[in-house]
Amino acid sequence: MSETIYALSSGAVPSGVAVIRVSGSRTKAVVGALCGCVPEVRRATLSRLRVPETSEVLDEALVLFFEGPKSFTGEDIAEFHCHGGKAVVARLLEILGGFEDCRPAEPGEFTRRAYYNGRMDLTEVEGLADLIAAETESQRKQAVRQMGGALGSLYEDWRKRLIHMRAMIEADFDFADEEDVPGSVADEVWQDAGTLRAEISSHLAMSRRGERLRSGLQVVVMGAPNAGKSSLLNAIAGRDVAIVTEEAGTTRDTIEVHLDLAGYPVTLIDTAGLREAEGRVEREGIRRAQVRGQEADLILWAVEPDGAELDDPVSGLPVDLGNAIPVWIVRTKSDLVTLPKQDSSETLKEIACSDKDEDGMAALFNALTRFAEETISLSEAPLATRERHRHYLSDCLAALDAAAEAGHLPAELRAEDLRRASDCLGRITGRIDVEDLLDVIFRDFCIGK
Repeated sequence: MSETIYALSSGAVPSGVAVIRVSGSRTKAVVGALCGCVPEVRRATLSRLRVPETSEVLDEALVLFFEGPKSFTGEDIAEFHCHGGKAVVARLLEILGGFEDCRPAEPGEFTRRAYYNGRMDLTEVEGLADLIAAETESQRKQAVRQMGGALGSLYEDWRKRLIHMRAMIEADFDFADEEDVPGSVADEVWQDAGTLRAEISSHLAMSRRGERLRSGLQVVVMGAPNAGKSSLLNAIAGRDVAIVTEEAGTTRDTIEVHLDLAGYPVTLIDTAGLREAEGRVEREGIRRAQVRGQEADLILWAVEPDGAELDDPVSGLPVDLGNAIPVWIVRTKSDLVTLPKQDSSETLKEIACSDKDEDGMAALFNALTRFAEETISLSEAPLATRERHRHYLSDCLAALDAAAEAGHLPAELRAEDLRRASDCLGRITGRIDVEDLLDVIFRDFCIGK
């Protein structure tokens, strides 16, 4: 990391103000060459930027200098807050590229250097990425907590407890004859291991909530052809997303709409109508509908008047799918027939509505909002938000189980299982052997961050 990097960090130009960041060992020299002097640390200073070779004035900008290691990356950092014109930004980036050992930053490279220099752990890095991508209020709150270190601190506490357990076991068999080492220390260790296992298991059980909070609750609209699924999607989305005609089988592929329901992210998915299809394209659409149904958190089963009921064999909904995933019956086109309006606060099982019926749509919308709140609501405890977390937490539990079940084996072997468990937690925060993960984690970052 000897090279100094630079990038436009404030988004596309033209704009009112553009922020260009520089980080690395040559930062101070770059600032001095452009400004004539280096501003006071952490104080915004209005400065004329000049072309080093000719002293021509390039722009007037606010310049900030942060001295490492007390900076975002842990290195010397400068920020140039200049006017956001295309010509100004292009010329300043061109000049920066002319300095020795200076080059454009790769996506996420500023944050990557912060990780390498110990300013952030991997869970904080992921929290920062989630904050940039957050679209709803609940996603923002969760990302801020993770970026602030809540999740990493929890995992690091668990890892330190495992390390302490291993130390106690080693003390037990290395210094068994010493008076200051209690003889029952091993028994206490395995009691502590059991307590820790219960904590991790409970945390892992809530991981799906954290992942759904990050990626969005999956609500899939299913039903027979011409049951009003696309009209229902359009009504909930508040705009024409799907084509609506009287012809059955209009929808052949899945259509997704991302919603913000009271601050909670929801992905609403329209699917092809389920029936015995003859055409290859429609059969593929039905297959995709069934796949999305299997991945859903909630299925809205659309039934038009005199349509196939959910328990009708011709409905096309697999029995195992209906048993595994919550299904709400949505009686569409209720304006065409008199149906008893269901109170969605009672069972949330059956709702009568129509895109022409404001009350019915409001009942469905409110029910979906409550479902989102109950399913992915924020809790006081930090939540695992990624499949990567769940993978290593599962491995950690497996190692703890192996240690608990190996009571007949020597303590040295059981201590090895504790070491594997602590290493799994270390891999989540990035303390142990994660070099192969870094490209995957940083590849979706924007340039300049």
